[in-house]
Amino acid sequence: MKRELVAGAKAPAFTLPRDGGGKVSLKDFKGSNLVLYFYPKADTPGCTKQAIAFSRLRAEFAKAGTSILGVSADPVQAQDKFKSKHKLAIALGSDETKTMLVAYGAWSEKSMYGRKYMGVIRKTFLIDATGRIIRIWPKVRVPGHAEEVLSATRGR
Repeated sequence: MKRELVAGAKAPAFTLPRDGGGKVSLKDFKGSNLVLYFYPKADTPGCTKQAIAFSRLRAEFAKAGTSILGVSADPVQAQDKFKSKHKLAIALGSDETKTMLVAYGAWSEKSMYGRKYMGVIRKTFLIDATGRIIRIWPKVRVPGHAEEVLSATRGR
């Protein structure tokens, strides 16, 4: 059983395919804070609200020296469609292999209507400029979440 990540720990390195082509890595954010959030599925109601909220606040996060990256197990094509359809202003990473999702504890057993299955846990990490985890939101509720994370970045 893998140990759960905690505040103060070094964030696991990653390199993922990203929306629009190319790759995105943890090292791309060295020197600035990073909001790394995991969401279950592109273009579903909760995930759309969350992505729109982070997009709407992107300029405020930038003023606080913080970048934003959303990650799901959706393929890049689904990420591109999601980003275009909702005019999202944030980067989206695709972890179809689920390697990064597992490393961050965001891939786990879920249940709905008594049925158990593996899926992405809605979880957010605030990572500092040196790659250390500052704060973790382990069970995110979408309403007000982006604002709460922004408030935490301003307190840095």
